[in-house]
Amino acid sequence: MLVIPGDKKRLVEAITWVGQDRLLSVGLNGEIMEFDLQRLCPKYALNAFGGPLWCMSCNYEETYLAIGCEDGSVKLFEIGPEKLQFERNLDHQKGRILSLAWHKLGTMIVTGSLDNIRVFNVKSGHCTIRISVDQGDVIFHNRVCVIWSISFLSDYTIVSADSSGKIQFWDCKTGTLLRTHPVTKCDVLSLAVNEAEDSIVVGTAEGTIAQFQRVAVKSEVVGTEWVRTKTFKHHTHDVRAVVHTTSALVSGGVDSQLVIRPLMDLVETKSYESALRKVLFPHRNLVCCSRTENLLLFQFPEQLELWRLGSSQAVGVPGDVLPISKKPEKLLELKSQSCHHIRSCALSPCGTWIAFSTIHRLRLYRIHYKNDSIKVNVFRKFAKTLPSAHQLLFSADSTKLFIAFDHSRIQVVPLPMLAFKSRLCLAPKSDNPTTICLLAVSEDGNWLAAASCNYEINIYNLTELKHHCTVPVYNHLPTAIAINPHTNNLITVHADQQIFEFSINEKKYTDWSRKLQQQGLHSLWLERDTPVIHITFNPRVATQIIIHDTYMFCIIDQSLPLPNERLHLYNQGTLKLMPVHARKKQEHAFKICKKYKPLLHVELLLDGSLVVVERPIMDINAQLPAMIRQKKFAT
Repeated sequence: MLVIPGDKKRLVEAITWVGQDRLLSVGLNGEIMEFDLQRLCPKYALNAFGGPLWCMSCNYEETYLAIGCEDGSVKLFEIGPEKLQFERNLDHQKGRILSLAWHKLGTMIVTGSLDNIRVFNVKSGHCTIRISVDQGDVIFHNRVCVIWSISFLSDYTIVSADSSGKIQFWDCKTGTLLRTHPVTKCDVLSLAVNEAEDSIVVGTAEGTIAQFQRVAVKSEVVGTEWVRTKTFKHHTHDVRAVVHTTSALVSGGVDSQLVIRPLMDLVETKSYESALRKVLFPHRNLVCCSRTENLLLFQFPEQLELWRLGSSQAVGVPGDVLPISKKPEKLLELKSQSCHHIRSCALSPCGTWIAFSTIHRLRLYRIHYKNDSIKVNVFRKFAKTLPSAHQLLFSADSTKLFIAFDHSRIQVVPLPMLAFKSRLCLAPKSDNPTTICLLAVSEDGNWLAAASCNYEINIYNLTELKHHCTVPVYNHLPTAIAINPHTNNLITVHADQQIFEFSINEKKYTDWSRKLQQQGLHSLWLERDTPVIHITFNPRVATQIIIHDTYMFCIIDQSLPLPNERLHLYNQGTLKLMPVHARKKQEHAFKICKKYKPLLHVELLLDGSLVVVERPIMDINAQLPAMIRQKKFAT
C-alpha cells in the first residue's frame, strides 16, 4: 500500500484518475492538485478561482476535466500531457455545484446542487434543461433537497441521489421524472454505475448500501425496469464513496473502513475470492521501539509522542495479570510545526536520537536524559542540507542515520558528527524512479536492505559502501522486511502473505525458504485479509521469528515442521489441553495469538518482555460522530 501524506489545510472532497498513472484531487481550499505517484507528494496545484471545490469528473476520452465550484460555476480544464490548462466556464448558476457527471459522448454535463438538476451543453456552455427537485414528503416539504451524487447514462437518463433518501431517474430530453426509488429515511450520499449500465450501487448516511439492477419485465410492452435487488450493512456511519467494478462493490466512509464485497451472482463456487473483505487502516508500522531503553515512539499525523514503558516488580506464571509498580510515562511530544502531515519517523536504539520527515523538510533531534528532566537539541542547519525522506532508519549502534529519498537513493549520515563531507549515497545499479517503502539494517551494521515500490529489494554492503545484490523480484509488494541478527538472513513478507528467507552472504534463498515454497503455506494463512506490517526476532532463540498484522501476532519457529492442510493452523488453545506426548504430534512452526486486536506494534525486548500496542475499536469509534439512531422492534 502506498500513502500520500495529508495536509490539514487541504481537505479533499473528490479524487479522480486520468488513465492509470495520473491522480487528481479537489478540495475546500479551492485548488486542483495533481500528485506525483513516484515521489508520493503533490506535483502541482492550480487555483480554480471559484471558491471551495466540491466535485469533479473527466469526460470519457479523458481530454477535459469539469470542476463544480462553490460560486455556482462549472469550470472546464483541458488535460495536457504534463499539466491542466484552464479552458472556460459554463454558464454561471445560483448555488454551489455539489455533484456533476459527463455523458459518454462528451457533449453534455449534468450537475446537482440545492433543489436543482441542470444539464449543460458543453459546446455552447449554456444550461439547456433545469429540473426542480423537492423532498416529496409533506414532513420535509420546507427543507432544501441536496443532490449529493449524480450520474448520466448513455440513453440520456439522469440518476440522482439526494438528501430525502431517494434515488430518482429523469429523462434528460424532457426533464420529466421517470421513476423514484425510496432507499432510506436519511441522506443517500454516494452513487456509482457499472460499465455495462445495468447495475447501480448507492451508499447512505446510516451505513447501508443498496444495489439496483436493470431487469427485464414481462408485460404488454417489452422492456426493462430498475429494481432494488440487494441491501448490505457493513458500515456504522456515512458511506461517502462507492465504486462499482465488474466483480465487486467497494465502499468507504466515516468509519475509516474500506469494504470489498464480491458480486455473488458472478461467483460460481465458494472460494477466498468470493469472501467479504474489510480493510482497516493503517497498513504500515507507525510505532518505533528502543529495545534496550524500553521506549516507544508513536507517529501521529501532526506530532510524535515518546513514552517510557511501565514495569512490574511482581512475579507470576503465564496468563497472570501483574500489578503495575511504575506506570507508563509520556516523556516528550514533538509537533511538526507545519500543516503537512508526518511521512516517516525513526527512534535510535539507544533512545537519544529522533528523526522525522514531512514531504518538505526533515528534522533531527538529540534527547538528553538527566534524572527526571529531558533536554532536546534541534539540528536545524543539518536538516536544511537534506531533502525530505520517504523512510528513516538508525543503525543498531545508533551511529548512523539512513535517509531514503527520491529515485530509491539512500544517504548515510554519521552521528553525532553530521559532517556534510562524510555523507555517502547508496543507489541501486539500475535507475529506479520509484521510492523506497521499507528499510532494514543488520544488527552487526554490515548490511542494509531497501524495498522499493516496484517490488525490487536491494541489499547494500555498509562496510564497503556499495551495492551487494538484488533479491529475485517477486510479483507482490513486500509489506515487511527484517534481517535476522543471528544469521544475517533477510526475511520478507509480501502482500499475498508469502514468506521468503534470503541468505545475504550466499545471495540465494535458504533451504527453509525453498521448503516453505515447495510445501506451500496453509490455506487459512493465505486467506488473511490484512498484511504483515512488522517483523522482529527472539534475541535468545535464533530460529524464532515474530511477525504481526492487525489481528494477530505469530511466532514462527523454523526448527518445527511446517503446518500442512491436515493440521489446524490456530491450534494454540487445543495444544494446552493435550498431554506432552500427544502435543508433539500436533505442533507446527506457526504459533498464532489472536488475543490482542487491532494491533499497531509487537516487539520483544532484550529482557524477554513482549510489548503489544493495541488500538481498541471502541476507542476509535468514540472519536467518530454519533451514528444515526434507528428505531428497532421492542426498543
